[in-house]
Amino acid sequence: MATFQLELVSPERLLLSRPVDMAVIPAAEGEMGVLPGHSPMIVALRGGVITVTENGQVTDRLFVAGGFAEVTPERCTVLADEATPVAQLSRTEAEQRIKDAEAAYADASSATPEKRDAAMDRLLSARAMLQAAQAA
Repeated sequence: MATFQLELVSPERLLLSRPVDMAVIPAAEGEMGVLPGHSPMIVALRGGVITVTENGQVTDRLFVAGGFAEVTPERCTVLADEATPVAQLSRTEAEQRIKDAEAAYADASSATPEKRDAAMDRLLSARAMLQAAQAA
């Protein structure tokens, strides 16, 4: 089966770099499947889970808090703001992030639209983290 190179980079380290059959990434517009030969594009990511498939089996599930992905026919490079294997997510930490993000969003009610949008993105990412932690 044809493969492409998937690279997942966070500010701390390179988390994954290997040939895979398919990856599903949480693009800002919705879930996006990437296969070998995909059309080139750059997409923004929202908080969610990247699912990696090799030999017809899901081999990795990684939570990303946002970022960007560059897709070419031979490669998908994910530059994540934060990335954690789903198995290592903490429900308690996710719940605390939601509380903090809700407070930040409430504080941003009179701020600029950009600050309100950033606060909402943070809240949605925290909710996605909790959902991923519960599903693990």
